[in-house]
Amino acid sequence: MRLATFAIGCLAGAVIVCAQQPPDSSAVDVLITGGLVLDGTGNPGIYADVAIRGGRIAGIGKRREWRAARTVDAKGKIVCPGFIDMHSHADRGLASEDKRRRSAANLVTQGITTLLVNPDGGSPWPLSQQRATYERLGIGPNAALMVGHGTVRRLVMKDDHQRPATAGEIRQMRDLVRQGMNDRAFGMSAGLEYVPGIWSTTDELIELVRELVPYGGVYSVHQRSESSDPRWFRPAFDKPGQPTMLDAVNETIRIGEETGATVIWSHSKAMGAGYWGSTKAAIRLIERARSRGVDIWSDQYPYNSTGGDGGTVLVPAWAIGDNAFSGQRSRGAKADYAAQLRKTMADSDKAAKVKGDIAHEISRRGGPENILVFEHPDKTFLGKTLDGLAKARGVTPVQMALELQYEGYRDRPGGARLRGFSVWEEDVAALMTQPWMATSTDAGIALPEDGPDTHARFYGSYPRKFRQYALDKKVISLENTVRSSTSLPAQILGLQDRGLLRQGLVADVVVFDPNTIRDRSTFEQPHQLSEGIDFVLVNGRFVVDAGKPTGELPGQVLSPGAR
Repeated sequence: MRLATFAIGCLAGAVIVCAQQPPDSSAVDVLITGGLVLDGTGNPGIYADVAIRGGRIAGIGKRREWRAARTVDAKGKIVCPGFIDMHSHADRGLASEDKRRRSAANLVTQGITTLLVNPDGGSPWPLSQQRATYERLGIGPNAALMVGHGTVRRLVMKDDHQRPATAGEIRQMRDLVRQGMNDRAFGMSAGLEYVPGIWSTTDELIELVRELVPYGGVYSVHQRSESSDPRWFRPAFDKPGQPTMLDAVNETIRIGEETGATVIWSHSKAMGAGYWGSTKAAIRLIERARSRGVDIWSDQYPYNSTGGDGGTVLVPAWAIGDNAFSGQRSRGAKADYAAQLRKTMADSDKAAKVKGDIAHEISRRGGPENILVFEHPDKTFLGKTLDGLAKARGVTPVQMALELQYEGYRDRPGGARLRGFSVWEEDVAALMTQPWMATSTDAGIALPEDGPDTHARFYGSYPRKFRQYALDKKVISLENTVRSSTSLPAQILGLQDRGLLRQGLVADVVVFDPNTIRDRSTFEQPHQLSEGIDFVLVNGRFVVDAGKPTGELPGQVLSPGAR
C-alpha cells in the first residue's frame, strides 16, 4: 500500500523545505485566517491560520508575526487541500487555444486543483507532446497524464483490432506503455466497454499492467460491464452470458493480484433497475481482495444518472438504419428514422426483436418511471416520464418508445432527447461510504455554448457531494468527504506534495462555506457554476477569488514522485 510512502514523503518534504526557509521568517504571500482547517487526513479540524509563501504552505497555526501581502478572512469557513479529480475528461479542453477553456472555470469553482486526464483508454500520443502543449499554452488546474490502453492497442493493431492480440503485438504494446511511463505518466487507463478495448483479453491487460509496476504506476479501468451486461449488448443479436459488473470487478481484482499493481475501478456504479443492489456484492469482493493484499481502490461521481443516460435512445440503431448511432445527430441530417422504423416493424420477426431490445434498454436506463423526456415536438411531453406517457395513452412503455420515434423528430434516433436515471441512490450511498472510495467527476471542461446535453457533473460534482451527502443527508462525514477528495486520491496516485495541508507541501488550497456550498447545475440548465467555494489556490495562486473564477493559468503538468 502507498500510505507509508505517502506519509514519509510528506514528512521528508517538510524537513527539506524547513531547512530552506528560516523558521522565524514572517513575510508570506497569502495568509488565510480564522478558518476551520480540515487537513485532508479525515481527522477533526482545528482552528488555525494557513500561511503561503512561494507556492507552498509556509506554516499552519497561530503566529501574530506573519506579515502577508494578501490576507483572506476564513472565519466561519472550512480550509482544506485542493480536490484531486481521479477521472477527468479535461484533456482536450486543456489543449484548446481558447484560454477560457484552459482556465476550466466549471472545474476550479468546484474546488478542483488537480486532474487525472486521459481516462477510459484514450490518450494523445506521444505523451511528451501533450505535456509540451499544456506547458506552452498554460493551464488552470494541474494535470497528471495517463497512457491510454486503447490508444496503444490501435497504434499496434491498426484497424485489425476486433480480436485478441498476438504475443508479438502485446510485446509492441508493452514497449509503448514503457514509452508513456518514461514520458512521466502516472499509469494506464483502459476502456473495456469501448472500441478497441472490448476485444482485449485479461492476459493482454496483465502483461501491459506489469509494465507499470517498476514505475509505481496505477491501472484505472472503465470495466467491461457496469450492469448485468455491457452497454453494447443487444438481445436481438448478441450472445447471452456476457460479463456482468461483478465479473468485471473480479477481472480488475485478478489484474491487481497477478501484477502487484495499484488498480482502480473507475466511476463505480451499478446500472439498470434489474441490477440495483449489486454494489453490496461488489463491495464484499473488494474487501476480500484487500484483506489478502490486493491494492484495489475506486472512484465515484455523486449522481444517479450517467453520461450515457443523457443520450438515451430506446429504439435500437439496427432498426432505424446502420448510420443511426446516437441521439446526438444533428436534426439537419437527411434521414427519416420514423419511416425506417415502420419498415422494420412490418416484419413480424424483426418487430419482436425490436421490442425485446427496447425492453432491455428501458430496464438498463432505470425503468420507464426513470426515463424523462427533455426534447420532443409535442411540448406537453417535456419533463414527463416514459411510464407516465405510456399510462396516459393506455399503452406499454415499449409501445410508447416506438411512438416517440413515429411522432417525434423524424431525423433524430429515438425521436426525442431522453435522459435515463439508471443508478439507484442507495447504491451511490453504499459505495460512497467505503474508505477506499475517492471522488471524481467523469467530466471535462465546459462552456455555456456547449449546449444542453452537458451533464450536471461538469459543474457540480464536489459541491453536490458536500451539500447533499455530507451536510444534508449525512451519508458521509464532512471530514471524510474532504479526505476522499484530497489525501486519498493523492495516496492512490503516489502524489507526495499535494492532498494534505502540511508545512512544505504545495499550496493547492480550498476555502469553502459549509452553509452555502451547493451545486446549481441541473440537467435542464447545466451551465451554472457552483456556489460556496469562495477561494481556490493552485500552486499558491488564486484561480477562484471571492467566489469568482479569475481565469489564471498557474497549473502544472505533474510528474510521479516529483516534489
